[in-house]
Amino acid sequence: MSNSSTIVERRHDATLIPRGATLDGFVTDLAHAPGIYLRNVEPLTTIVVRTDNSCYRILIAHDATALVRGGAFFPDPTPARIDGSSFGGTLLKVGWIGVGLRMEIFTNGRRIITSPVRHVTLERASSDSVH
Repeated sequence: MSNSSTIVERRHDATLIPRGATLDGFVTDLAHAPGIYLRNVEPLTTIVVRTDNSCYRILIAHDATALVRGGAFFPDPTPARIDGSSFGGTLLKVGWIGVGLRMEIFTNGRRIITSPVRHVTLERASSDSVH
């Protein structure tokens, strides 16, 4: 991810805006970033997400619906929707968990935004454990 800035002219003063805060910069920065599209994850797969501050175990039910456990907000498995990932601003890559970004999870009428994701792994359910 680039640390460069884009200059945006407003009237007679110049304001520096981080490149990742613009739509073009956000798209460019994420074009080759590592991550997982939730629509490509089979139901009953567990995604283990390590962030700067926590570890989450996310059991995918269907698409972006899941049971989430971990961090301060999910001490027990909690039904939730994984909305996607962002840099913590208003731009969101929907249905995606990206390394270096913050997961956005919606549950019980509130949005939880995690610290930046550091590592993501998949644990597929074995056929032996499903009866």
